[in-house]
Amino acid sequence: MQLLKSLNRRYATKKFDATKKVSDDDIALIEEATRLSASSYGFQPYTLLKIENPEIRKQLQPLSWGQSQIVDASHLYVFCSYLDFTEEMVNDYVQKKATIQNIPIDKLDGYSAFMKGKLKEKSKAEMPHWTAKQTYIALANMLAACGELNIDSCPIEGFEPKEYDKLLGLNEKGLTATVVMALGYHAQDDHNFNMVKVRRTRGELIKVI
Repeated sequence: MQLLKSLNRRYATKKFDATKKVSDDDIALIEEATRLSASSYGFQPYTLLKIENPEIRKQLQPLSWGQSQIVDASHLYVFCSYLDFTEEMVNDYVQKKATIQNIPIDKLDGYSAFMKGKLKEKSKAEMPHWTAKQTYIALANMLAACGELNIDSCPIEGFEPKEYDKLLGLNEKGLTATVVMALGYHAQDDHNFNMVKVRRTRGELIKVI
């Protein structure tokens, strides 16, 4: 199983080789795998920012506990989840579903009403928590895609979300920074590269009831 080989090879890269860049073709594959991720109701209540501007990456580094991956990785993504998911967003999704799947829009009225009703059950505090959880499904697919292509990666939660939000102007767009992903190729002196992976055994992790 290729996925198991990829997962065994994958590790949290702490030091990237800043001279090596991932090809555009590989990036396109990684981004497509991320786009195809599952999400609740298929809403994909998040946006990915691909940070290509080196000056912005330099500004993000001190907001990321000084981690070198922010500036040295070939590519940097910020997963941004919506602070709210509105009825208008549901309407946009239903319209897209009707168009792509060739379904008369009126046939989706009940489905639309159901989804809007379930969203109304979420409090203002619950909503951003729910949208944030969806980003991690997409992050997992991005990690797996990198692994299959022998591209190194590092998911990063060690950053200051509120400061990211300010710098990137996210709140004005109804978004907040949830998790960061750096990818590229490890430096030869990255101390994590040759470390044996530490995981709980299947028996410790999985319980049968």
